[in-house]
Amino acid sequence: MHIGSRIREIMEKKNRSVVWVAGQISCERTNVYNIFARKDINTSLLRQFCIILDYDFFKELSKETFK
Repeated sequence: MHIGSRIREIMEKKNRSVVWVAGQISCERTNVYNIFARKDINTSLLRQFCIILDYDFFKELSKETFK
């Protein structure tokens, strides 16, 4: 799974803007676009995305890993 693309997909499904996401994780809009391009992400940042988007990315990654 390309985690950056998946975060963007969930963000769009939940009708959240890049500006809103940037405000929630206290970063610049351009940094959010950089996150979307990442194949990997650190767990503390992924945790923030889980919280603000109310989506369990860890569970999804675990299911993919342990099929």
